[in-house]
Amino acid sequence: MARIAGVDLPNNKHGEIGLTYIYGIGRKSARKILDDCGIDYDIKVGEWNDDQIAKIRNLINEDYKIEGELRSSVQMNIKRLMDIGCYRGIRHRIGLPVRGQSTKNNARTRKGKKKTVANKKKATK
Repeated sequence: MARIAGVDLPNNKHGEIGLTYIYGIGRKSARKILDDCGIDYDIKVGEWNDDQIAKIRNLINEDYKIEGELRSSVQMNIKRLMDIGCYRGIRHRIGLPVRGQSTKNNARTRKGKKKTVANKKKATK
Protein backbone atom coordinates (compact mmCIF):
# COMPACT_ATOMS: atom_id res chain seq x y z
CA MET A 1 0.00 0.00 0.00
CA ALA A 2 1.39 3.39 -1.00
CA ARG A 3 1.56 5.96 1.78
CA ILE A 4 2.05 9.57 0.67
CA ALA A 5 1.78 12.62 2.95
CA GLY A 6 0.36 10.49 5.77
CA VAL A 7 -2.48 9.13 3.61
CA ASP A 8 -2.84 5.48 2.63
CA LEU A 9 -3.75 5.32 -1.04
CA PRO A 10 -6.10 2.48 -2.04
CA ASN A 11 -4.32 -0.27 -4.00
CA ASN A 12 -7.23 -1.16 -6.26
CA LYS A 13 -7.72 2.34 -7.76
CA HIS A 14 -6.07 3.83 -10.83
CA GLY A 15 -3.22 6.19 -10.00
CA GLU A 16 -5.12 9.28 -11.08
CA ILE A 17 -8.01 8.50 -8.72
CA GLY A 18 -5.83 7.20 -5.90
CA LEU A 19 -3.91 10.48 -5.62
CA THR A 20 -7.18 12.40 -5.10
CA TYR A 21 -7.47 10.77 -1.66
CA ILE A 22 -4.87 13.34 -0.56
CA TYR A 23 -6.47 16.60 0.59
CA GLY A 24 -5.47 19.34 -1.85
CA ILE A 25 -4.98 17.11 -4.90
CA GLY A 26 -7.80 16.79 -7.43
CA ARG A 27 -8.04 15.02 -10.77
CA LYS A 28 -6.18 17.72 -12.69
CA SER A 29 -3.33 17.94 -10.17
CA ALA A 30 -3.10 14.15 -10.04
CA ARG A 31 -2.78 13.95 -13.84
CA LYS A 32 -0.07 16.64 -13.81
CA ILE A 33 1.86 14.81 -11.07
CA LEU A 34 1.71 11.51 -12.95
CA ASP A 35 2.77 13.23 -16.21
CA ASP A 36 5.76 14.86 -14.52
CA CYS A 37 6.80 11.53 -12.98
CA GLY A 38 6.29 9.66 -16.27
CA ILE A 39 3.68 7.24 -14.91
CA ASP A 40 0.63 6.05 -16.87
CA TYR A 41 -2.78 7.09 -15.46
CA ASP A 42 -4.24 3.62 -15.83
CA ILE A 43 -1.67 1.80 -13.72
CA LYS A 44 -3.22 0.91 -10.36
CA VAL A 45 -1.66 2.24 -7.17
CA GLY A 46 -0.83 -1.30 -6.00
CA GLU A 47 1.29 -1.83 -9.12
CA TRP A 48 3.53 1.20 -8.53
CA ASN A 49 7.10 0.26 -7.65
CA ASP A 50 9.16 1.92 -4.92
CA ASP A 51 10.95 4.25 -7.36
CA GLN A 52 7.66 5.57 -8.75
CA ILE A 53 6.25 6.13 -5.25
CA ALA A 54 9.43 7.97 -4.23
CA LYS A 55 9.24 10.20 -7.35
CA ILE A 56 5.60 11.07 -6.64
CA ARG A 57 6.30 11.71 -2.95
CA ASN A 58 9.24 14.03 -3.75
CA LEU A 59 7.29 15.96 -6.39
CA ILE A 60 4.31 16.47 -4.08
CA ASN A 61 6.50 17.59 -1.16
CA GLU A 62 8.34 20.12 -3.34
CA ASP A 63 5.54 21.63 -5.41
CA TYR A 64 2.21 21.22 -3.60
CA LYS A 65 0.67 22.50 -0.40
CA ILE A 66 -1.39 19.57 0.91
CA GLU A 67 -3.11 18.09 3.98
CA GLY A 68 -2.36 19.90 7.29
CA GLU A 69 -0.47 22.81 5.78
CA LEU A 70 -3.30 23.53 3.31
CA ARG A 71 -6.03 23.15 5.95
CA SER A 72 -4.29 25.55 8.31
CA SER A 73 -3.73 28.13 5.54
CA VAL A 74 -7.44 27.99 4.59
CA GLN A 75 -8.41 28.48 8.26
CA MET A 76 -5.97 31.40 8.55
CA ASN A 77 -7.49 33.03 5.45
CA ILE A 78 -10.99 32.72 6.92
CA LYS A 79 -9.76 34.11 10.27
CA ARG A 80 -8.13 37.04 8.47
CA LEU A 81 -11.43 37.86 6.71
CA MET A 82 -13.25 37.73 10.05
CA ASP A 83 -10.65 39.94 11.76
CA ILE A 84 -10.75 42.71 9.15
CA GLY A 85 -14.55 42.67 9.28
CA CYS A 86 -15.20 42.48 5.55
CA TYR A 87 -18.54 41.26 4.21
CA ARG A 88 -17.32 37.69 3.69
CA GLY A 89 -15.81 37.64 7.17
CA ILE A 90 -19.06 38.79 8.75
CA ARG A 91 -20.99 36.08 6.87
CA HIS A 92 -18.51 33.48 8.19
CA ARG A 93 -18.87 34.84 11.71
CA ILE A 94 -22.67 34.64 11.80
CA GLY A 95 -22.83 31.33 9.95
CA LEU A 96 -24.63 32.39 6.78
CA PRO A 97 -23.74 31.57 3.15
CA VAL A 98 -20.66 33.47 2.03
CA ARG A 99 -20.95 33.39 -1.76
CA GLY A 100 -24.13 35.34 -2.41
CA GLN A 101 -26.72 32.59 -2.12
CA SER A 102 -30.29 33.46 -1.18
CA THR A 103 -31.28 32.73 2.41
CA LYS A 104 -35.02 33.43 2.33
CA ASN A 105 -36.09 29.86 1.61
CA ASN A 106 -33.05 27.60 1.60
CA ALA A 107 -29.52 27.74 3.08
CA ARG A 108 -30.38 25.14 5.75
CA THR A 109 -26.89 23.65 5.57
CA ARG A 110 -25.29 26.88 6.78
CA LYS A 111 -28.11 28.12 9.02
CA GLY A 112 -28.67 24.81 10.83
CA LYS A 113 -31.89 23.20 11.95
CA LYS A 114 -35.10 25.26 11.70
CA LYS A 115 -35.94 27.47 14.65
CA THR A 116 -39.70 27.88 14.64
CA VAL A 117 -40.97 31.33 15.59
CA ALA A 118 -44.44 31.45 17.16
CA ASN A 119 -47.12 33.63 15.54
CA LYS A 120 -48.48 36.65 17.37
CA LYS A 121 -51.85 35.95 18.94
CA LYS A 122 -54.71 38.02 17.55
CA ALA A 123 -56.43 40.24 20.08
CA THR A 124 -59.94 39.09 20.91
CA LYS A 125 -62.69 41.70 20.88
